Order: sequence, then structure tokens, then C-alpha cells
Amino acid sequence: MKIYTKTGDKGMTSLVGGTRVAKNSVRLEAYGGVDELNSYLGFIRSFEIDTAVKQEIIAIQNILFSVGGNLATDTTVEGIKAKLVVTEEEVIRLEQAMDKMDMELPPLTSFILPGGGSAASVCHIARTVCRRVERRILDVAEEYPVDELLIKYINRLSDYLFVLARKLAFEAGVEEVKWGSWKK
Repeated sequence: MKIYTKTGDKGMTSLVGGTRVAKNSVRLEAYGGVDELNSYLGFIRSFEIDTAVKQEIIAIQNILFSVGGNLATDTTVEGIKAKLVVTEEEVIRLEQAMDKMDMELPPLTSFILPGGGSAASVCHIARTVCRRVERRILDVAEEYPVDELLIKYINRLSDYLFVLARKLAFEAGVEEVKWGSWKK
């Protein structure tokens, strides 16, 4: 199988199911953003971080493949779409991971600036990409049915990435910079 098909050379591509759409359609913006987010998660895994966190990220990356596949599937292809769902258990898993990390961190008393070392900084970038992906998915939801758990998962994932950024900065010994600190 060749990677290039030449079928997209004129700005169109096919959804799973065969429907042709413009490459700048809301669907492609959404699942392209999911792919970008997934790539940043891979970047986070490239750092020297806890193995358990790496495994957690791999699980999230696999779920994001399902999210992207769901968004890339034509609404008329229910057989495939039914296999590409996000479950409430996966949302709960993110919440539990955040709760566990939060217990190890100093309390958050003000807004903080993104940063905190290389791995934490990439987490912050991934968090902002995740927020953009959430907005693009909401754009899709205005035109096509979108599973509410998928939206909930992406929303929770951005929170997870914020807490993970704090954890990675804390473990690296990098002090959080509070918003407004430049005024002092």
C-alpha cells in the first residue's frame, strides 16, 4: 500500500465511508487537531518522565485515535463509528489520575504562567491544542451528531494536561511562576 494516493491533490479528501469533503471542512479541522494533539503527547513521552505516566499517555493516545476516527467517519457509517466511542470509564480514569497527581502537588492559589521545564512546557502546549480541538469538535457538533462523551473526554483531557504540567514541573524542581508576578 502506498502512502500517497493523489486523490487529495485538489483539496478534497474522503471520510471513512467514502464521502468526499474539502480538506478545510470542520470535520478535518477537528480530527486534524486531534492528530496534532496526539503528536504532542508523543513528544511528552520522549522526555525522561515516570514510566507509569508514559503508559498513561499511551492509553490516552490510543483513545485519541478513536476520537479522530469517530470524527473522520461519515455519519452514515454506523457500524464503524460504534467501535470508535469514548466511555465514561475513560473520563473517570482521567479524573482519578488528576486527583492522584493533585495530592502530591502544592495547592494552586493563583493562576500560573505556562512553563516549568521542557516536558511541562510541552504539556502546556498540548493543553492549549486540546482546548482548540474541543472548540473545533463543538463546531462539528453544530452540523453533525457528536457523542457527548467524546466532548467531555477532550474537556477533561485539557484539565489532565494542566495538572500533568504542574506535576512535571514540580518533579523537575521548577517553581511555578504566578500570574502578575512581573508587577512586583
